[in-house]
Amino acid sequence: MNKQPSFLLALFPPAALIAAAAYSIPNELGMFLPLIIGIVATSIVGMITGNSWDELQEYMKTGVSRALPAIFILFIIGTIVGSWMLSGTIPSIIYYGLEFIKPSLFLPTIALTTGIVAITLGSSFTAIATVGVAFMAIGAGMGIPDPFIVGALVSGAFFGDKISPLSDTTNIAPAMVGVNLFDHVRHMLWDTIPAFAISLILFWFLGLNAGGEAGQSEKISSIMNGLTDTFTIHPLLLALPVITIVLIVKRLPAVPSLVIVSVTGGIVAFFVQDSSLAQIMGAMTDGFAPSTSSETLNALFDQGGGVTSMLPTIGLIITATALGGVLEGTGIFTVLLNRIVNTIQSTGSLVLRTVLSTLVVAFTSGEQYLSVILPSRAMAEAYEKQGIHPKNLSRTVEAAGTVGINLVPWGVTALFVSNITNVSPYSFIPFIFFAYLVIGINLFYGYTGISITKADPQAEQDEKQEGDRFPVAR
Repeated sequence: MNKQPSFLLALFPPAALIAAAAYSIPNELGMFLPLIIGIVATSIVGMITGNSWDELQEYMKTGVSRALPAIFILFIIGTIVGSWMLSGTIPSIIYYGLEFIKPSLFLPTIALTTGIVAITLGSSFTAIATVGVAFMAIGAGMGIPDPFIVGALVSGAFFGDKISPLSDTTNIAPAMVGVNLFDHVRHMLWDTIPAFAISLILFWFLGLNAGGEAGQSEKISSIMNGLTDTFTIHPLLLALPVITIVLIVKRLPAVPSLVIVSVTGGIVAFFVQDSSLAQIMGAMTDGFAPSTSSETLNALFDQGGGVTSMLPTIGLIITATALGGVLEGTGIFTVLLNRIVNTIQSTGSLVLRTVLSTLVVAFTSGEQYLSVILPSRAMAEAYEKQGIHPKNLSRTVEAAGTVGINLVPWGVTALFVSNITNVSPYSFIPFIFFAYLVIGINLFYGYTGISITKADPQAEQDEKQEGDRFPVAR
């Protein structure tokens, strides 16, 4: 008969994972081996507590199955980036961005633009992989450090992802605690809007001295000349992002919508850039990396998208979700979370423990879904006992899980961003201001009582009857 591990035994797998990751990432060895070490350590604990190998494999399969929608999305995102690059869409965004955006306002502009795109698409990953790629080149032309740019990109993308009713995690969090989707979104405005507003101010200060007008005009001219020499640049090419937004606003399913966007990019490449069918299929498969007269552009286009560019990230997602599945199946997460839950004494400590339990799951599994689902399950009874409305729980879990997952260097999200931008997680994580602020504001609310809503049993029953959910993968 299977039994739960002791607290000390439950600490072994996360300790092994974190120790391996702490050595591996600074030495640029990647996260595959640390995640595998985490799976091995968890399996050892599972066998000690009576789980058979067949059961452990089943736990892993269950974990990986949760990631399949996101994996399909990532394959299609790879084709989109390749076709948008070949079609001249991303080059046109870069060209007009360099022409019109001022360096002093560049970082806040990134966060705002990416946020709007992510709200509309309900997908932080898609926003970062499309307009984010263009912003990296624009920032390079202005002399702004890459970690600053990525910090603004992630802050904006996850601001939008967090409050978009189309986002999967924005649907999952209230569903786990029985709260209506739109009540959940409205309640999140209390932490999301102040955190994002302060982030914009911080990015403005950061950008004042990060780049500059002086000394950059020659570099910008070189990039713009490289673009016009290689691509047909035209304002009408900016219609492709608009088409993407229209498809999502109409609430079409995510996968078919993104396939349409990818194919449209290929059609534009055929007619506007005179690309052959073989070139289009090649760009969708392996990306498009042309040789231009600008070294900055060549470095950027080396990350030119394509399905194959997503394979390392997809491999990490499969490994991380297998780890999350076996950690959940063996009861290790339950033991760790129960230790945190049992120390609750007040509303402030309730919110603090919610944040801590969510971050424990995030830093152990590196996986966003588990970081939202498991703490929601574990903490629901504690909120009920305290007479606190469960929408406070869903809001806090979103802050620490949906957004806080970006602070995990070996997390799926950070590794995806690193793969897209070619910037180390350790470099950009300190500049994801939105993640730190949204967690801090929730803690402040917990201890001051601001915006903390008491439970109303009748209203909660009504909310559970309400449906309106539109899940879309990251």
